[in-house]
Amino acid sequence: MSEVDSFFKSAFSVDNVIFGFDGSDLKVLLIQRGAPPFKGKLALPGDLVYPNENLETAAERVLEQLTGLRGVYLEQVKAFGAVNRHPLGRVITIAYYSLVKTKDYTPMPASFAQVASWHTIHHLEELAFDHNQILHNCLLQLQQRVRMAPIGFELLPPKFTLTELQQLYESILETELDKRNFRKKILSMNLLEDLNEMQAGVAHRPAKLYQFDQERYKQFVERGYSFDL
Repeated sequence: MSEVDSFFKSAFSVDNVIFGFDGSDLKVLLIQRGAPPFKGKLALPGDLVYPNENLETAAERVLEQLTGLRGVYLEQVKAFGAVNRHPLGRVITIAYYSLVKTKDYTPMPASFAQVASWHTIHHLEELAFDHNQILHNCLLQLQQRVRMAPIGFELLPPKFTLTELQQLYESILETELDKRNFRKKILSMNLLEDLNEMQAGVAHRPAKLYQFDQERYKQFVERGYSFDL
């Protein structure tokens, strides 16, 4: 085998990090592998890329084949190419991530995925391959995005309280935010519309309800901002 031939002995794979918000907690979609390597271990939904397939198509295909999820917007994060990251040979993987509302997607395992379910991102066990590292890098990417563009339009109810919005940010950033500073910052952006309505049917003191100003939200998504919390 010539030296050139050795360059064509590597494989490519895609791994999907699907974060889900359930209204109070940030979770990640994992599968239980039903085939070696790492049979029985939890892992990200990932698999090899076909030789005639582009990366984006592969990511969408693999996600649907293993979990049943389709129509999910996937954003490429980075490549992971440690020489020994896969026990069967040289495999370079490309990570994609997304953030969805968990109640909008019901995982349905198939192929070599015995189980597909949502898991809280805290205190996860050791995942297959280098998937803990991939998950960590994608979480950092999500946290950076939170500080550069608004989130919540598709994750929160059409009418929500400032507390619910703050819980979303806290779950992603993994930190407790000062209530007064958060509200001052978010209201100063004129991103929200006060509906002049109060919560109904709650055991605690009813809170004011808001909705996103769709035009302002779109502008912030396109132009970005610095949301220093």
